[in-house]
Amino acid sequence: MDWAINERGHSQRRACGLVGMEPRVYRHRSTRPGDWDLRGRLRELAGERRRFGYRRLHILLAREGVVVNRKKLYRLYKEERLVVRKRGGCKRALGTRAPMTIPQGANQRWSVDFASDALVDGRRFRVLCVIDDFTRECLGTIVDNSITGERVSRELDHIARRRGYPLLVVSDNGTEFTSNAMLGWQQDHGVEWHYIAPGKPMQNGLVESFIGRLRDECLNEHVFTSYRHARELIEEWRVNYNARRPHTSLEGLTPMEFASRFRKDHNQKPLTYR
Repeated sequence: MDWAINERGHSQRRACGLVGMEPRVYRHRSTRPGDWDLRGRLRELAGERRRFGYRRLHILLAREGVVVNRKKLYRLYKEERLVVRKRGGCKRALGTRAPMTIPQGANQRWSVDFASDALVDGRRFRVLCVIDDFTRECLGTIVDNSITGERVSRELDHIARRRGYPLLVVSDNGTEFTSNAMLGWQQDHGVEWHYIAPGKPMQNGLVESFIGRLRDECLNEHVFTSYRHARELIEEWRVNYNARRPHTSLEGLTPMEFASRFRKDHNQKPLTYR
């Protein structure tokens, strides 16, 4: 319209007729506020949490006392072009899937699994991830170039000294978890161990989901220069995950907030955090 009026010399009515627009629509000036402060804070949070979508950003803003309608926030989120790009393809399940049984208290069931990545010089490292399936707390992320069954048992003992031993541990059939060291650890501490079916990682879906978040929000976002550098950044992310990151399956609470609320409601003693 501006081009037709300014460059071609058409009247406003003629230009509107050419494009099929009512003149009153062209003359209308929006009175909607710009929300520049909200847009600025939204950009800052999205810059700090590059893999967070608008739902989690909405929770973070609410914690800061910013009350905004979710639909309005989504509109601003889209206008600022903050949409998170999806990584990888989407796998669709065939047939029916039985729901996973969820424990009804902390320390009833832990899940363990490995993630892997590489340093900037190409050296590989592994991350042993231990989570509590009920509270979704990450109990440990142990980083090293090699982690044996003996090392796994020592790290589980270290976690158990702070929280107590679980009733059940779920893992895949990796050699670290099926070694004689781990079998002896199970017998010594009376912990039941469940191995998922080979080729069925979703039977251990909670820790698989956690590793997906770890990779998406930490491993893929940083370049690690040394094992110490990797340990520091991953441990920093783990603490942030437990204490600050809202968890959608916990109604927007962090794992630590959910665990604290559950213990308070059931008059349980607080667990020790590192």
